[in-house]
Amino acid sequence: MFQGLLSRLFVEAPGPKPLASQDAEVALAALLVRVARADDHYDQSERQRIDAILARRRGLTLHEAAERRAAAEMIEAEAPDTVRFTREIKDRIALDDRLGVIAAMWEVAYADDQRGADEESMIRLVSGLLGITDRDSALTRQKVLEQMGRDPG
Repeated sequence: MFQGLLSRLFVEAPGPKPLASQDAEVALAALLVRVARADDHYDQSERQRIDAILARRRGLTLHEAAERRAAAEMIEAEAPDTVRFTREIKDRIALDDRLGVIAAMWEVAYADDQRGADEESMIRLVSGLLGITDRDSALTRQKVLEQMGRDPG
Protein backbone atom coordinates (compact mmCIF):
# COMPACT_ATOMS: atom_id res chain seq x y z
CA MET A 1 0.00 0.00 0.00
CA PHE A 2 2.84 2.42 0.82
CA GLN A 3 5.42 0.87 -1.44
CA GLY A 4 7.34 3.57 -3.22
CA LEU A 5 6.69 6.32 -0.65
CA LEU A 6 10.42 6.90 -0.17
CA SER A 7 10.93 7.13 -3.91
CA ARG A 8 8.05 9.62 -4.16
CA LEU A 9 9.70 11.64 -1.39
CA PHE A 10 13.26 11.60 -2.67
CA VAL A 11 13.33 10.74 -6.34
CA GLU A 12 10.40 12.31 -8.10
CA ALA A 13 11.12 15.64 -9.74
CA PRO A 14 10.85 18.46 -10.63
CA GLY A 15 10.16 20.31 -7.40
CA PRO A 16 8.34 19.11 -4.34
CA LYS A 17 4.71 18.15 -4.73
CA PRO A 18 2.25 17.68 -1.88
CA LEU A 19 1.96 14.07 -0.82
CA ALA A 20 -1.32 12.24 -1.07
CA SER A 21 -3.08 12.33 2.30
CA GLN A 22 -2.29 8.70 3.16
CA ASP A 23 1.37 9.02 2.12
CA ALA A 24 1.73 12.24 4.13
CA GLU A 25 0.33 10.60 7.23
CA VAL A 26 2.67 7.61 6.93
CA ALA A 27 5.65 9.91 6.40
CA LEU A 28 4.67 11.88 9.49
CA ALA A 29 4.16 8.62 11.39
CA ALA A 30 7.69 7.67 10.38
CA LEU A 31 8.89 10.86 12.10
CA LEU A 32 6.99 9.80 15.22
CA VAL A 33 8.66 6.40 15.07
CA ARG A 34 12.04 8.09 14.66
CA VAL A 35 11.42 10.16 17.80
CA ALA A 36 10.33 7.08 19.74
CA ARG A 37 13.44 5.19 18.63
CA ALA A 38 15.80 8.11 19.35
CA ASP A 39 16.58 6.84 22.84
CA ASP A 40 17.10 3.24 21.64
CA HIS A 41 14.06 2.21 23.69
CA TYR A 42 10.97 1.71 21.50
CA ASP A 43 8.33 0.07 23.66
CA GLN A 44 4.66 -0.86 23.54
CA SER A 45 3.52 2.37 25.24
CA GLU A 46 5.13 4.38 22.44
CA ARG A 47 3.59 2.15 19.76
CA GLN A 48 0.17 2.51 21.35
CA ARG A 49 0.57 6.28 21.59
CA ILE A 50 1.51 6.49 17.90
CA ASP A 51 -1.54 4.36 17.04
CA ALA A 52 -3.79 6.63 19.10
CA ILE A 53 -2.35 9.76 17.46
CA LEU A 54 -2.83 8.35 13.96
CA ALA A 55 -6.38 7.22 14.78
CA ARG A 56 -7.24 10.64 16.21
CA ARG A 57 -5.69 12.64 13.35
CA ARG A 58 -7.43 10.75 10.56
CA GLY A 59 -10.44 9.10 12.17
CA LEU A 60 -9.00 5.61 11.80
CA THR A 61 -9.73 2.53 13.83
CA LEU A 62 -6.89 1.42 16.08
CA HIS A 63 -6.34 -1.54 13.75
CA GLU A 64 -5.97 0.76 10.72
CA ALA A 65 -3.69 3.05 12.71
CA ALA A 66 -1.52 0.08 13.74
CA GLU A 67 -1.19 -0.89 10.07
CA ARG A 68 -0.04 2.63 9.20
CA ARG A 69 2.41 2.59 12.09
CA ALA A 70 3.82 -0.74 10.89
CA ALA A 71 4.33 0.77 7.44
CA ALA A 72 5.91 3.83 9.06
CA GLU A 73 8.33 1.62 11.01
CA MET A 74 9.57 0.09 7.77
CA ILE A 75 9.83 3.47 6.05
CA GLU A 76 11.65 5.01 9.01
CA ALA A 77 14.21 2.22 8.93
CA GLU A 78 14.86 2.87 5.23
CA ALA A 79 14.69 6.67 5.34
CA PRO A 80 17.85 8.74 5.03
CA ASP A 81 19.20 10.94 7.79
CA THR A 82 16.69 12.95 9.80
CA VAL A 83 17.69 16.30 8.29
CA ARG A 84 17.07 15.22 4.70
CA PHE A 85 13.96 13.21 5.59
CA THR A 86 12.39 16.11 7.52
CA ARG A 87 13.20 18.68 4.84
CA GLU A 88 11.46 16.57 2.23
CA ILE A 89 8.40 16.24 4.45
CA LYS A 90 8.41 19.98 5.22
CA ASP A 91 8.16 20.80 1.56
CA ARG A 92 5.08 18.61 1.28
CA ILE A 93 2.94 19.38 4.32
CA ALA A 94 0.97 22.50 5.06
CA LEU A 95 2.42 24.98 7.51
CA ASP A 96 -0.69 24.86 9.70
CA ASP A 97 -0.21 21.10 10.22
CA ARG A 98 3.38 21.42 11.41
CA LEU A 99 2.52 22.42 14.99
CA GLY A 100 0.22 19.40 15.11
CA VAL A 101 3.18 17.25 14.07
CA ILE A 102 5.31 18.75 16.84
CA ALA A 103 2.53 18.16 19.38
CA ALA A 104 2.31 14.54 18.27
CA MET A 105 6.08 14.17 18.63
CA TRP A 106 6.00 15.51 22.20
CA GLU A 107 3.15 13.15 22.98
CA VAL A 108 5.21 10.19 21.77
CA ALA A 109 8.29 11.36 23.66
CA TYR A 110 6.35 11.31 26.93
CA ALA A 111 4.38 8.12 26.23
CA ASP A 112 6.76 5.95 28.23
CA ASP A 113 6.76 8.34 31.23
CA GLN A 114 10.43 9.10 30.70
CA ARG A 115 11.92 12.42 29.71
CA GLY A 116 14.68 11.37 27.34
CA ALA A 117 17.35 13.81 26.24
CA ASP A 118 17.75 11.98 22.92
CA GLU A 119 14.05 12.26 22.12
CA GLU A 120 13.97 15.92 23.11
CA SER A 121 17.02 16.65 20.96
CA MET A 122 15.35 14.91 18.03
CA ILE A 123 12.20 17.01 18.46
CA ARG A 124 14.22 20.22 18.66
CA LEU A 125 16.05 19.28 15.46
CA VAL A 126 12.85 18.38 13.61
CA SER A 127 11.05 21.49 14.90
CA GLY A 128 13.73 23.73 13.46
CA LEU A 129 13.75 21.84 10.18
CA LEU A 130 9.95 22.21 9.96
CA GLY A 131 10.26 25.96 10.54
CA ILE A 132 8.83 25.88 14.08
CA THR A 133 10.54 28.18 16.58
CA ASP A 134 11.93 26.87 19.86
CA ARG A 135 9.37 29.03 21.68
CA ASP A 136 6.43 27.58 19.74
CA SER A 137 7.75 24.06 20.27
CA ALA A 138 8.12 24.70 24.02
CA LEU A 139 4.58 26.12 24.23
CA THR A 140 3.30 23.10 22.33
CA ARG A 141 5.17 20.81 24.71
CA GLN A 142 3.53 22.52 27.70
CA LYS A 143 0.06 22.13 26.17
CA VAL A 144 0.68 18.45 25.45
CA LEU A 145 1.87 17.80 29.00
CA GLU A 146 -1.17 19.59 30.41
CA GLN A 147 -3.48 17.53 28.17
CA MET A 148 -1.72 14.38 29.36
CA GLY A 149 -2.30 15.47 32.97
CA ARG A 150 1.36 16.04 33.73
CA ASP A 151 3.26 18.94 35.20
CA PRO A 152 4.81 20.94 32.34
CA GLY A 153 7.49 22.33 34.66
